[in-house]
Amino acid sequence: MNLKYIIYYFAVKQLFMPYHFFSVLLFFLSISSSIYSQKHAITTIAFYNLENLFDCIDDPLTFDEDYTPKGKNKWTEEKLNTKLDHLAKVISSIGAKKTQHPPALLGVAEVENKNVLEQLISHPLLQKSDYGIAHHNSPDRRGIDVALLYNRTVFTLKNTQKHRLMLQDQYNKPIYTRDQLCVSGYLGDELLYTIINHWPSRRGGKQRSEPKRIEAAKLCKKITDSIQRINPKASIVIMGDFNDDPTDKSFKKILKTKTSINQQSSSYLYNPMEKMHKKGIGSLAYRDKWNLFDQMIVSNTLLDTIGFRLYDTHIYNPKFLTHTKGNYKGYPLRTFSRGIYTGGYSDHFPVYMYLVRPIFD
Repeated sequence: MNLKYIIYYFAVKQLFMPYHFFSVLLFFLSISSSIYSQKHAITTIAFYNLENLFDCIDDPLTFDEDYTPKGKNKWTEEKLNTKLDHLAKVISSIGAKKTQHPPALLGVAEVENKNVLEQLISHPLLQKSDYGIAHHNSPDRRGIDVALLYNRTVFTLKNTQKHRLMLQDQYNKPIYTRDQLCVSGYLGDELLYTIINHWPSRRGGKQRSEPKRIEAAKLCKKITDSIQRINPKASIVIMGDFNDDPTDKSFKKILKTKTSINQQSSSYLYNPMEKMHKKGIGSLAYRDKWNLFDQMIVSNTLLDTIGFRLYDTHIYNPKFLTHTKGNYKGYPLRTFSRGIYTGGYSDHFPVYMYLVRPIFD
């Protein structure tokens, strides 16, 4: 291996410092009384389930009545604006300690339409990020979709494509749920594919609902395989609220995710969050149990490359995002709790990763 890349690897591991994508990062490493310096680029990619980001307008084609002024939640413009203020605060701070900026790419779930996303990215805390929106309406009965927000100064959109998840109930009637969204574009000058997911919930129990998530995993695997057939060295980030943990069948048997780096394998999906899950760390809590449904998975091409590579992965759970007392202490501070408006953020913590690459003069 080229000495320059060996030096780069250890420099990143030992001396990683905070700056945004295309910012200059200088590492100093002494080798045989000489100084080696190297510029680096760093960027953040994140995912956040926004927990029912609805507008206040009744859509006659979906079951969104609860999120209207006269609905069960009495969803008013005032509550919507509070929600937008809170979400903008969170998004603007994800990964910012190292990059000084919000994520370059942010996958989101549970958004009603493009209109509410436009309101979100217009917030004063996010305006400077110049976010574009990749979004398609999906057939979910409540009208919630997935989408990708991307900083147009660092990511050039190439293509977006939605993939329908075809499900049927016990009577062979269609089940309408979220599409999976595949977005490709150039992060700087490197082609990157992202697949944003929101798999079927565990309504009815984990085991009873598992077949739906197995089908979702098969669809995600199909999308991934089709990308890799066209470009075996494609860089892929799979993100979303999967309603499954990293060790569940959908990941280990269908997507065949790995928890360790295998230099001998030519192609595989690496899940850096499986180790977190095994330590009891989660992105949401239910009945005193933590689950890690919000995950980010990468193709092995983002593990050993001279371009962008995965540095590390995190759950964003600062104190202001949590209940600070009571039975739910430490849980995500959500917008509604047991039907009562609490004016929080979301019932999920965001997850994020840093990608880093050397810049050779």
